[in-house]
Amino acid sequence: MSPSRSAFRESNLFAAPIRDLRLAIDQTPLAPILDQFREELRAKGITRLAPQFHLSTEWGVPFGTIVIGIPFYLARPELVELHGEEVGHIEGLGREDILRYLRHEMGHVVNYAYKLYDDKEWVKLFGSITQPYLEDYRPQPFSRRYVRHLPGWYAQKHPDEDWSETFAVWLTPGRDWRKEYAERPAALAKLEYCDQTMQRLNEQDPLITATELDEDVGELKYSLRDYYKNYPVESEPSAGLDGDLRAIFDDLAVGPKQTSPAEPLPASALIRRLERPLMADIFRWTGHFPERTRSLMRHLAKRADALRLSYSPQTETDAIVGVTIFITSLAMNYVHRGSYFPETSPAPVSSGAALAEKAAAAGNGPSPADSDEKEKRADDAARQKSAAI
Repeated sequence: MSPSRSAFRESNLFAAPIRDLRLAIDQTPLAPILDQFREELRAKGITRLAPQFHLSTEWGVPFGTIVIGIPFYLARPELVELHGEEVGHIEGLGREDILRYLRHEMGHVVNYAYKLYDDKEWVKLFGSITQPYLEDYRPQPFSRRYVRHLPGWYAQKHPDEDWSETFAVWLTPGRDWRKEYAERPAALAKLEYCDQTMQRLNEQDPLITATELDEDVGELKYSLRDYYKNYPVESEPSAGLDGDLRAIFDDLAVGPKQTSPAEPLPASALIRRLERPLMADIFRWTGHFPERTRSLMRHLAKRADALRLSYSPQTETDAIVGVTIFITSLAMNYVHRGSYFPETSPAPVSSGAALAEKAAAAGNGPSPADSDEKEKRADDAARQKSAAI
């Protein structure tokens, strides 16, 4: 634990109400980042719509407002460290990552300020804003229907997020989105709509300018201790992975023959060391939530201790690759089946793909596989039409 993080945890501030920390955006590392973001907006001609920023418990824009909430811990470096230690995953790690989230949230601001969700073309491209917004979504990695911006294939979560991710790609400076998405006509159509819509809206005043704050940091009565104590955590998976762990480490316990073999290292320590990076990377590429990866890896570290598994320092690269592929495989099982073990009862599905599956079962729509095939045919037709022109 770093000195700054330890000192903050041991100070009276850790137990004091968060509102008493007097956190603010001004004169913090966030201030110049917001200045840069405002310049990005002006460069795109967005001058009639000015979002309001404030510190809150998480990233977000309350529906029907032009207010962007920024996680309060990003205001102070020691709070960023503390959040990383307590939660493991930081949404906004550094200037570029914070800008990435700001661009996404600005998409919500534009959507609400101009009520784009009522536009027929918006609904045709992105879907209905009234679609249930469910936190537990199961994306289809590498789907060509969506842009990629935030980790976890976030555009697939809900039509509102699909628009915001599309807007964020369009807003990102120096990004040649037409070239990047030339081979993905469905996603490109959304970007072209965004480009045309923003050219039109930049000449109009917003319809909505409400600035009601949600969970403003100046009103939070609970302490940091309580905040992290009540932070949502995932339950550890049931037993049944001991044999898989042995399959990784049994062959790595002894390195290449040497006159003086190196002392073996505990497998549990390696798993714990990989926890933070794998939480982020697995979420980025599979959509498996970071908190689930954390619980899974902590369970595996405990089992590795109980089994007394170890590896030779000379085989550490192989051990890292083995653990990474193992965790990723489990994550993909969960994303696609709702369980780490396909034979067990899956967790409730709550995603656009799940809604399509239910509709298909009821005879009300195509299955996801049918949709992918239809999408491929539409992409091919779009390319042929473009070539003919």
